[in-house]
Amino acid sequence: MTITLVRHTSVDVPPEICYGQSDVDVSSTFEAEAKVVDAKLKNKQFDAEYSSPLIRCRKLAAYCGYPNPNTDDRLMEMNFGDWELKDWNEINDPQLQRWFDNWAEEVPTNGESFKDMIIRVESFLNELKTINHKHILIFTHAGVMRAIQVISGELSVIKSFETKLNYGDMLEFVLK
Repeated sequence: MTITLVRHTSVDVPPEICYGQSDVDVSSTFEAEAKVVDAKLKNKQFDAEYSSPLIRCRKLAAYCGYPNPNTDDRLMEMNFGDWELKDWNEINDPQLQRWFDNWAEEVPTNGESFKDMIIRVESFLNELKTINHKHILIFTHAGVMRAIQVISGELSVIKSFETKLNYGDMLEFVLK
């Protein structure tokens, strides 16, 4: 089964804000960004479409002609817990430095670690394996895309965060 992953477009949040699973809206440049994504998807055929339930992914799915994708909470961005919607520079939490030192395994206060997210995303992928589809489209987030790159063996955990994923980027891989 081939899976096409699409990262949502830019969001209406200042760059220094931690937003993770917060349901933030798309930026004012949404239409121009979405038009580029839509053009990349135009000649592709999908058996099913999925999306994170967050508005930034669902809006892009709808713009690209998929107004009713299957939504799944396992496709949401990493949960940053108490840090959500706070300025990274103003988070006054001793856990923050531990997380920066070991972001793959440490947990943001009341959130989840990257390894926790990998387990969540892997459960979604394992469920997909039970469905007889040839090509699936998923509108999601950079963290989920990185988790899938790790799960598929394409990248190590460390390399996954060194790899830049821009808003509107697409990745394709074969789920075995």
